[in-house]
Amino acid sequence: MRFPSLNPSKSRAAAHRAMARAALFSDSSARVRLRRYNAHMAKARRLEARTAGQVAS
Repeated sequence: MRFPSLNPSKSRAAAHRAMARAALFSDSSARVRLRRYNAHMAKARRLEARTAGQVAS
C-alpha cells in the first residue's frame, strides 16, 4: 500500500537530487559523473517547476 503524499512530484524531485549527488561519487569517469549529475538535476528542476506552476494556477 502506498502512502498518500501531498505532492509526489516534490518527492520525485528530491529523489533526483539525491541521485545527482550519488552520481558525483560513483566509480565512473569525470565526464560520465558530470553528465549523470546534470541529467538528474535538470529532471529535478523540471519537476519542481511543474509543481510550482500547479500551485500558482
